[in-house]
Amino acid sequence: MKNKHFYIYSSFMLLMIAGLFSCKKKDATPADNFLDYTIPNVPVTSDYLVGAFYYSFGSFNANITQVPTVGKYYYVNGVPTVGGVATPSIMQQHIADAGTAKIDYFIFSVRSPTLDNANYKQDSLLVNTFINQPNAATMNFALSYNLSESTLGITLSGGTTGFGTTVESNAAKLQGFYNDFKRLAFWLSKSNYQKVNGKYLLIINNAYELNSNNNVTLYQQLRTNLSAMGFQLYIVGMQNNWTPPARYYYRFQNCVDAMYEANMADYGGSDLDRRNLFPQMCDQNWAYWKSTIEAWNMEFVPCVQAGWNYQINSPTSTEVSVPRTADGSWYTTYTNVAKRNASKSRLIFVDSFNNFISDTQIEPTQFYGTNYLDITRTAFKVSQ
Repeated sequence: MKNKHFYIYSSFMLLMIAGLFSCKKKDATPADNFLDYTIPNVPVTSDYLVGAFYYSFGSFNANITQVPTVGKYYYVNGVPTVGGVATPSIMQQHIADAGTAKIDYFIFSVRSPTLDNANYKQDSLLVNTFINQPNAATMNFALSYNLSESTLGITLSGGTTGFGTTVESNAAKLQGFYNDFKRLAFWLSKSNYQKVNGKYLLIINNAYELNSNNNVTLYQQLRTNLSAMGFQLYIVGMQNNWTPPARYYYRFQNCVDAMYEANMADYGGSDLDRRNLFPQMCDQNWAYWKSTIEAWNMEFVPCVQAGWNYQINSPTSTEVSVPRTADGSWYTTYTNVAKRNASKSRLIFVDSFNNFISDTQIEPTQFYGTNYLDITRTAFKVSQ
């Protein structure tokens, strides 16, 4: 009897051992990765509202390889200039080119009118140049308030509390902040100032750095001030790129109407995962952003770029740049990522129209012609 039990037990153990050796684990393949998917082409069922950031620069960097079709230009007192000769007609051509792309409005950056008046005057000269063009009425515009920690006396850490210095710490600075937007109302009164859902669009650059004792109260007062002047605001706040939306929730939630991330194409050129899987990683990031902030009753605004070149400003940099191609295939894919993640107001930012210093521009050049304008139009507008 014992021998029989021993035989049965031994046979069972041999079967188990054989089974273990026969069950070879399947090797992992790229298809097992959740990022292994292709960004689909997203048909345009209704037009998106597209704004393009417009830049000025004091010189045309010698490391820039792209040559604008209008020639190499720079800005003097807000006016496009070629070889020392003011050439405002270049702005006229930019407006026409933006019309080819069916861009709805340009976005101009402005610094603090109250606390940084000298620089604001330079910024306002550029806006004036735009407004004075004979075809300016065909293009809307909006302002991006360039929030500066140093100008507002803000710090993000340290101080007596360890949480930095808030804007309320200096009454004059706080009042200057409120007065800034009252002074910007001059531009909002222009007939071609851009609106969203009937409200005046105002973008706040670096909004995640607005260190306040109570951001909800701060924004409520800002809105109240402008409402008293006849302007209901639609505020879009910017957060730094490749960050989770909840990192600075207390500076945005119940404060702004929408949020966007700064240039995702600036992925940190040594991060090869982001570089090689950029469309999928950006898509995942934006999908998370969209679901999170929409749960806060806010909208997400995708912000796309046509490229990014680290070597223009740092020729010896080993960071891996986005390859600029004539066919614009990388940009085309990126526009589809944007459409997949836009909120109900269908806002899209293009950064930029003409920032040659970072190679994000869609302005026509001798290399790729109007192709990037054409991609923008095809990607975001129903009527071609």
